[in-house]
Amino acid sequence: MQQKILVIDDDNSLRRVLEYNLQEEGYAVQAASSGEEGLYWFGQSRPDLVITDMNMPGMDGLMVLKSIKERSPETLVIIITAFGTVDVAVEAMKAGAYDYITKPFNRDALKLTVKKALQFNGLAAENKRLKSELSDKADFRTIVGQSREMEKVFAVISKVADTEASILITGESGTGKELVARSIHANSSRREAPFVAINCAAIPRDLLESELFGHLKGAFTGAIKDKTGKFQLADGGTLFLDEVGELPLELQPKLLRALQEKEVEPVGGTKVQKVDVRIVAATNLDIDKAIAGGTFREDLYYRLSVIPVHLPPLRERRKDIPLLIRYFCGKHGSEKVTFAKDTLETLVMYPWPGNVRELENTIERLLIMRNGDEISRDELPEKFREAAPIGHAVIKLPDDGYPLEELEREVVVQALERNAWNQTAAARFLRIPRHTLIYRLEKYGITVPGHSAGK
Repeated sequence: MQQKILVIDDDNSLRRVLEYNLQEEGYAVQAASSGEEGLYWFGQSRPDLVITDMNMPGMDGLMVLKSIKERSPETLVIIITAFGTVDVAVEAMKAGAYDYITKPFNRDALKLTVKKALQFNGLAAENKRLKSELSDKADFRTIVGQSREMEKVFAVISKVADTEASILITGESGTGKELVARSIHANSSRREAPFVAINCAAIPRDLLESELFGHLKGAFTGAIKDKTGKFQLADGGTLFLDEVGELPLELQPKLLRALQEKEVEPVGGTKVQKVDVRIVAATNLDIDKAIAGGTFREDLYYRLSVIPVHLPPLRERRKDIPLLIRYFCGKHGSEKVTFAKDTLETLVMYPWPGNVRELENTIERLLIMRNGDEISRDELPEKFREAAPIGHAVIKLPDDGYPLEELEREVVVQALERNAWNQTAAARFLRIPRHTLIYRLEKYGITVPGHSAGK
């Protein structure tokens, strides 16, 4: 994409020279013969760079500079001034000019100054983008979900993120445990310090102690130099112990001591090292069963699980599936792609054993293989069509029971969502009078988007 430059100069000859030289370098150039005309074109095209002469009748270059900076502080402006008027150039720099060029100037000096300005502009834009990304990541609500189950998770995170308490995140594989861990770190006072993650199940058990606590040269065969462990790397920050339920039993006492004493001893060493680390752990195992089976220490569990956070599987928060689908479409650059109604219903009813991770992989595949801008049900893999035949959804209640009012509320919400929150259509779908539906809205405090409850 061509970078746009606005040139403002009342000297026709100089303006044409500037325009020609800049176009020769591949820039898109808009020229103006006065400050007033320049500001008009600035408002129309929002250029990446403005080059303006200082001395012009009417609105001079300094006035143009100040007006542009009021409208768009990030826009870079280069001032052209006559030789020997350094004081004017200094005044322009104080007013926010990026640089100045003195007349007469050679074309190479012009091109170099413009190139440097646009490179600076690009770096500034990238820095702004990265800061925006970091700011987004620091907000736990970028975890997609508006179901009651996820609202409970958000509430816990907001209370505990900026504490020193150890947190144990439980949930099935693919539910987003590491994303939650990173959000906790990003919302804590340790956000500027490292976030270090280690998957306890992915590292051979004979190397895991070294990975966690480090080792000294010669501690074992292959230890050809000192190694810094994850605890030391995370000093001052957060250490995320993923799949902590897979930690070998013989290593658990050493981890417990590190948590209690806030110190570690590298393999092959005799001196302990103090560490200041906040622990966030995660597991997809049933820790109670592991404790009962003797594969996980109960005292370590209580040390890790000062604050427990449970992530529900996707099948228990189906309300979030359309939101996640839209999010993944945007993430993969296909914001305009839509899903047919029966396609969306099928995806919502599918049990998703791989949870959010499986959903993202499925959406990415559908986007790549799609036939058009609307994805039909026929484009879904066969396993989805077989698992969720339209019109034959089965309600599976949990073994420990489920409140009837909660079930009725969820049915009403789903009916409204399927019918774009049209109350008449939703009542027809539920085969009840509209006034009965309105009563249910008021009873359960269900708010239609853009309206108060029951309206």
